[in-house]
Amino acid sequence: MAPWRQQLNLFFIAMGFFTRIPMPKWIEVDADKLNQASRYFGLVGTLIGVLSALVYSLMLPWVSPSIAIIFAMIASVLLTGGFHEDGLADTADGLGGGWTVEAKLSIMKDSRLGSYGALALLLCLLLKWQLLSELALFDPSSVSLALIVGHTLSRVVASSLIFSEQYVSDDASSKSKPLAMQQSINELSILLATAVISLLLISFVQALVLISGLLIVRIALARWFNKQIGGYTGDTLGATQQIAEVVCYLLLLIVGASW
Repeated sequence: MAPWRQQLNLFFIAMGFFTRIPMPKWIEVDADKLNQASRYFGLVGTLIGVLSALVYSLMLPWVSPSIAIIFAMIASVLLTGGFHEDGLADTADGLGGGWTVEAKLSIMKDSRLGSYGALALLLCLLLKWQLLSELALFDPSSVSLALIVGHTLSRVVASSLIFSEQYVSDDASSKSKPLAMQQSINELSILLATAVISLLLISFVQALVLISGLLIVRIALARWFNKQIGGYTGDTLGATQQIAEVVCYLLLLIVGASW
């Protein structure tokens, strides 16, 4: 397989697992390729952000920014099948309702939605909508950039945990597994390069604030997951993505309102 075709194959693997967009039939998938595909998780986030921003821009001439944001959020959920939102809900249920590591992991595997998960999901979606709506008050066009940057950086933060943290849920009965359980320095470098490119869309001050804030979020979540269950699972990666996305919008709003 030609080098460019190998990279395209890895991108489609990442896209196929993170979204509901069908993969071409010629795609080859195995355990090694799943690990290598983590380099493009951030780029898949860019794709989701661009498509969500497109929906927002198309709706904006016809409805208010707040309603257009709802349509953009619906588009992102339809594109991903609520993949990350499900991880957030399961993580909240597991860490909120379990007393032991075994109990927490068992609850996270349960497909039923508990009160902790429902509350986390509801509050997260409300926060996204409110923060983006507040951004639109300053400049409606800034929401499109926020969606692209937020979806990209949040997936970079979540995927980077694969590089440094321990995967703790290798039970074959688990209903949700991370897409990769190993990440080389090469995969991490390409992942971080995607983040750098997305940061070029915003100002230097905004980029600096986002980098600092997301580093704090990553460190805090990694320590919390290690304390709670000894590492990460596919669900906690989804939760990390959702939390990091909300933090992106919050920081962009704070910086936008201050400068």
